[in-house]
Amino acid sequence: MQIPLGTNTELKAAVVEYAKTRPVFEGYKAAKYSRKYLAKHEAEIATYRAARATMDRLLHSAKLPKMDTLKTEFQQLASDNQKAYWEYREIKKDMQEIITVKSNIDHLLGLTDGQKNKQHFRLIGILHVMNEENCFSFIGRKRKKG
Repeated sequence: MQIPLGTNTELKAAVVEYAKTRPVFEGYKAAKYSRKYLAKHEAEIATYRAARATMDRLLHSAKLPKMDTLKTEFQQLASDNQKAYWEYREIKKDMQEIITVKSNIDHLLGLTDGQKNKQHFRLIGILHVMNEENCFSFIGRKRKKG
């Protein structure tokens, strides 16, 4: 049964707390759930119940794995996580390089916003020189639509 890294860590912590507080809970059961015993060991019993609830939630009624199995699984998950992270870094680096190349190509081809604006104003200037009256009416119509 393979579980995610964070779940593995949480399960290991719950197993440790469960193991520490189980004798206290067994004593509580032996005392036939005495209120006096409960009052004396309330914090430990609450910790036991929380650990038990965490294990039930994470295992979904499955058998509790041995701690060695959890440790081995944690090491494997951590190793897989690190490999995935290095792959992510390489892909991210490649993506940034592609974005830079695309930006450079766009700049060389004049596809940047600054170049478009310069071409637009240059065109307006040419139209203005050719026919001042038609240019303003053209610009006025263009603005109303845009």
